[in-house]
Amino acid sequence: MKTYKEEITIGQLGVNFLLDGDDTNNQMVVFECVFPPGAKVPVPHYHVGVDEMVYGLEGTGSSYVDGKKIDISPGDHCFIPRGVVHHHDNHTGETVKMLCVLTPASIGPAYFREMSELLKGGGPPDRVKAAEIMARHGLIAAV
Repeated sequence: MKTYKEEITIGQLGVNFLLDGDDTNNQMVVFECVFPPGAKVPVPHYHVGVDEMVYGLEGTGSSYVDGKKIDISPGDHCFIPRGVVHHHDNHTGETVKMLCVLTPASIGPAYFREMSELLKGGGPPDRVKAAEIMARHGLIAAV
């Protein structure tokens, strides 16, 4: 059985942390994302000062990087440089799991906890509050 440092649920998305900034001298965050069938993850956005790598663990998800769709199956990966607009989706009927590595560790559990709280009320999130949370953690919505 896997043991995670912290598990956070944001709407349909599961985020299971393996390492955060406390473990890596703020150099890296590593987490597993679990996307149920049909899940759409954050609006297209970019990171001001964080690079991201996505690695497929289970199922086939889609990453959209700078307008290009990249299907990610187990063993596939993509690199998303800071400043490049991206988002992830699961258009399949199966659960998708991806390993995400972000460097440095400025987008960590605190960001995901805040977004989780915002989405607990159900229904569409308050876009202004979501944008404020994102900006505080170095993410900028591109829509």
